[in-house]
Amino acid sequence: HVQLVESGGGLVPIGGSLRLSCAASGYSAVTLCMGWFRQAPGKEREGVATMARGGSASLADSVKGRFTISRDNAKNALYLQMNSLKPEDTAMYYCAANPYDAVCRSFDIQGFPYWGQGTQVTVS
Repeated sequence: HVQLVESGGGLVPIGGSLRLSCAASGYSAVTLCMGWFRQAPGKEREGVATMARGGSASLADSVKGRFTISRDNAKNALYLQMNSLKPEDTAMYYCAANPYDAVCRSFDIQGFPYWGQGTQVTVS
């Protein structure tokens, strides 16, 4: 059984910063490709950032220059540093993993079989 657990969400003022964490357990291969997705009320879930085990990363245009994705393979952990936060960043943030995509550049939600419960980020 594979588990992904997010942490670090909370209330943040406009222009503030927040760091999200995701811990994976149960099967090491699940971390071949990991990413962050978010979903605001009334909107579809969208990709934010992904990173392969080798460090190759992809960021959504809306967060480039403000967010940074990183990972610690020894801990099977994924992180998202969010700076210069805007009200539009308010959403439930989810950690996801795809053990079948070594390239790890896709934001296709259906391609990620493992998901965490999410952590709420509110910017006001």
